[in-house]
Amino acid sequence: MQRKSLHKLRYLLMSCVLTTGIWGAFGFTPPDDWATRIQQALAKFTGNYPQEKVYLQLDKDYYASGETVWFSGFVTLNDLPATGARNLYAELRDQKGAIVQKELVLVYNGAASGEFTLPENMKPGLYQVRAYTAWMLNFDSTFLFYKNIQVFDPKTGKSGEEAASKDYAVQFFPEGGDLVNEVSSVVAFKAIDQNGYPIKVAGAVRDGNDKQVAVITTVHDGMGTFELKPEAGKTYKAVVQSASGQQKTFPLPVAKASGIALKVYNRGSRIFYLTGFNGIDSTANNLLLVATMQNQLIYKAELNIDEGKVSGLIPTNNLPPGILQLTIFDHQGRPLTERLVYVNQKQDLLEFFLDPQELNKGPRQRTELVLQIPDSMRGHLSVAVTDADQVARDENANNIITHTFLTSDIHGYVHNPYWYFQNDSTMQTLDLVMLTNGWRRYNWQQILQDKFPNIIYPYEQGINITGTAYTSGRNPVTDGSVNFLIKIPVDSSSAFASAPVNNKGQFALANLMYNDTAQIYFQGNMANKKWKDVDVQFDRHFFDNFAPVKTPIPLLPPPPMDNKVLKNYLATVLEGNSVIRSMTNRTIFLKEVNINAKKPTPEETTEKRYASGMFSGGDGYTFDLTNENPTSFNVFQYLQARVPGLQIGGDMNNPSLSWRGGAPGVFLDQMPVDINTVANIPMSDVALIKVFRPPFMGGFGGANGAIAIWTRRGGDSRPDPNVKGLELVKKGGYKIIKEFYSPDYSVKKAVHQLADKRLTLYWNANLRYDTTNHTARVIFYNNDFTKNFHVVVEAMDQYGRVGRVAKDF
Repeated sequence: MQRKSLHKLRYLLMSCVLTTGIWGAFGFTPPDDWATRIQQALAKFTGNYPQEKVYLQLDKDYYASGETVWFSGFVTLNDLPATGARNLYAELRDQKGAIVQKELVLVYNGAASGEFTLPENMKPGLYQVRAYTAWMLNFDSTFLFYKNIQVFDPKTGKSGEEAASKDYAVQFFPEGGDLVNEVSSVVAFKAIDQNGYPIKVAGAVRDGNDKQVAVITTVHDGMGTFELKPEAGKTYKAVVQSASGQQKTFPLPVAKASGIALKVYNRGSRIFYLTGFNGIDSTANNLLLVATMQNQLIYKAELNIDEGKVSGLIPTNNLPPGILQLTIFDHQGRPLTERLVYVNQKQDLLEFFLDPQELNKGPRQRTELVLQIPDSMRGHLSVAVTDADQVARDENANNIITHTFLTSDIHGYVHNPYWYFQNDSTMQTLDLVMLTNGWRRYNWQQILQDKFPNIIYPYEQGINITGTAYTSGRNPVTDGSVNFLIKIPVDSSSAFASAPVNNKGQFALANLMYNDTAQIYFQGNMANKKWKDVDVQFDRHFFDNFAPVKTPIPLLPPPPMDNKVLKNYLATVLEGNSVIRSMTNRTIFLKEVNINAKKPTPEETTEKRYASGMFSGGDGYTFDLTNENPTSFNVFQYLQARVPGLQIGGDMNNPSLSWRGGAPGVFLDQMPVDINTVANIPMSDVALIKVFRPPFMGGFGGANGAIAIWTRRGGDSRPDPNVKGLELVKKGGYKIIKEFYSPDYSVKKAVHQLADKRLTLYWNANLRYDTTNHTARVIFYNNDFTKNFHVVVEAMDQYGRVGRVAKDF
């Protein structure tokens, strides 16, 4: 079985391009030449610059400090699983765009999985998950994956500072792009508050004489339309009022004296288009309309104003669902007007049936669900089971269906995208989204002039180590190599490698695959010369940069939750955090219980070995890094969002620090230092960090608290005795994903004596399925209190078809 929608589209492309009328000859260039040029430009863009997309399924829509954000990744290339991709980058960013956590996870056959562990002392507030591949960074950042989440403080119930909505704005979008004098056009509008939320507005459009010429009324999510026929010499304004009574006036776009306007009527099985015009001279009578979908030319039509050929029909029965782009070109090949239309065909979705084999809602009872999958499916399934009563969810949020058919191909934020996919009536409202958003994966004028994106980031299929080898005089080594001994402590493996240099001294060790952190010992060599005369300089990978990133997607919290639900949720998380601490303190391990394990004495702890005097006690937070491999750029990046009240902003190389109105003191190995000194210390050299609440009496500059850092010493940083004479650099690899804790209460374990406060009862980012009987089984045990289960399954098969089922039990 082949993917139905792609098969249809590819058949159209292989057979012929849909046309209307008989092609004649333009006076300037034969239209077939234009069609050929356009088709060749699109083919070159698609072939050389394939579209890679990322989607993440999260186990929940919001979290509290101390919880884990579990995610499953789907990576596609030209809408098919990206079988060659290996690197998926995921970031957790705060409201200011600062990266508080980031990780590199391995992709296999277009599937990946990962998690962010939220510290118990993480600052509450709005956060955003951003995910992407290196290849996607070569293009518009709007097309990366974004997911807003809110993190609560389970102790106080605080959700961070949210700006009050005191202002709003209304934007206007003439259909096709421009208003033209004496041509009746549809004008769409979008009203949003200062936080980015859509709001309701009502009002009127008035001309320069204050005469009402159109009515403004919101239809859905701040959007609506009105009809306007501009008159020459007149300007127009919109006088609107929000639901709160705030009245504002906005100017409408100025109409052009002459030009082309495009009007589209979406009838489902066919799309009718009509061109309006004014002031067009005889040299501009001949026009070319093309329609593209998934970067493919699927329709073209010659328009001739003199002959009255200004309209046409585009049949859509053989097209897949998704966004169709209509563009009209003039006789010089310049795009004049553009319009997006959503092709409302039945989505070619994977169909699932989820039923209980054994359903038990008692405390710690076993439940088994059976998922029936399509016979031909070979692909990626992920599933989350949460408490249906305590974990609220946003039913209209972006999911794998809306991402595939809508949001991954549109330039701009779509609020509650799944609402449009509920039924035929809501789907009709989707045309408002088409009118108020853009599509800019490529620019027509640029690609027709053979101007294509500048590729900075390669298509990664592993971890790359690159750099340049220099002589002692800083001249590139042109005849030599860089030799490596690569040791992976996490699995005790090692390997030798050698990378020759080119005529610029550059070398590359490509497509490495390892977990955690590699210790890379290296030595540069020149032909017939000593290695000590060679200096090796490594390139810095973009993922090592922790600079704040401005998001193109508004940072919005999930919809308001019922206070009772939120209160119960936070109380459960707080108790759950206490249980986790109990596990740690009792030295109980989930895989193997060892209640007789010796508890470390205070003298054996890292803090006792490093901190002394006034630094040994104090009121604050302690971070032991001796057994941790943090991915943070430096100490200040590591501390972001981990210490309530401590404000860290600006450039992480020279950050601004504030606590209770003043800057805390900074100490290195118990001696006062400046910020720059600490900022330049690699995290791999840090053993312990203590953050003291104000006031800290351990030294000068402690009235506003203190940050104390100790560098590794003794047994915490032992050199490898088997490697001598080589320099060492550490390179992070793929994150080792911790196992989701899913207890088996049929087996007696000491850990089962503790309370079970799990709110995510089951998570599996790679659910296995039986290809013989075409089923997958979800087996889990209940916690101590859940009465109803909410199950979400999302999937993608080998043809890029997606499916989703959400069900309560």
